[in-house]
Amino acid sequence: MKAAETDRSTPRKLWLRWLKRGVTLLFFVLVAVLLFSMARNVDWPEVATTLRGYSPLTLVAGVAITAASYIAFSSYDLLGKRYTGHELPARRVLQLAFVCYAFNLNLGAWVGSLAMRYRLYTRLGLGVGTVTRILSISLIANWLAYMILAGAIFSFRLLDLPPSWEIGAKGLQFIGFGLLAISFCYLAACRFSKRRVWHVRGHEIILPPLRLALMQALLGAANWSLMAALLTLLLPEGVLYPTILGILLISAVAGVITHIPAGLGVLEAVFLALLQHQVAKSEILAALIGYRAIYFLLPLAVACLVYLVLERRGRQRKAAEQQPD
Repeated sequence: MKAAETDRSTPRKLWLRWLKRGVTLLFFVLVAVLLFSMARNVDWPEVATTLRGYSPLTLVAGVAITAASYIAFSSYDLLGKRYTGHELPARRVLQLAFVCYAFNLNLGAWVGSLAMRYRLYTRLGLGVGTVTRILSISLIANWLAYMILAGAIFSFRLLDLPPSWEIGAKGLQFIGFGLLAISFCYLAACRFSKRRVWHVRGHEIILPPLRLALMQALLGAANWSLMAALLTLLLPEGVLYPTILGILLISAVAGVITHIPAGLGVLEAVFLALLQHQVAKSEILAALIGYRAIYFLLPLAVACLVYLVLERRGRQRKAAEQQPD
């Protein structure tokens, strides 16, 4: 009986896998075509002029916003520390999480969120199960806040869409209602569910208490909001902040679908498509180039140095454990 069910489910799994790959490839091609068609009409000398026009004060403010965002981002793992009860110092957790998130944003989740996090945490003495629970808390914090913010922006139609996109406003509104409903269900489960333990692919996930879930939402919302604040700082005045935040959230999902590290090209395509009716293409691209330099590349350079320090400490700890008493 079980063998027959397995035989029937195998073709279905293969079909779904190829369908997912096909949709991803189609989306990737559409983004590439859209980006190319828009970029060829950009006044690139004007982009360079706009970049040179950023004042030192603007750049310093951008670095400060980035630092605050990464503190919020890294604090997801402090929630994981509280959730699992491990005894690593908070300072060490923040260092490790900063490295993982910087690599995650630039090189993709498989490198930052998974491989690097498991490597660094296990070298500091944590078990794989504990690291998995930390990762689950971090992922939920990020996407719970995403659903709350996107749900609010879409539901109340705070995103100023181009005239040609207005037909999709109703659909986005229904998506917003759905995202808010999912968020509410998660928070309600944390408060009222009697079943606290769930098993996902062989891993035990314990539903956190409501207070911890609210902290997940707060930290995640702070991180997404600060990312949008940096873009608002770099873009010309006149663009409403909810619009910038909404476009950022849409581009994040587009990046996840295409699996492109750092959403390279996807972020630009989405912002050009949804913001060019308000801002010149050259100013949009200049802002996004500055955003990538400040929010992606600068933290990555710092994270490389911190990673070397963490690796050195990990080797020293491993060597000390291997020494005979």
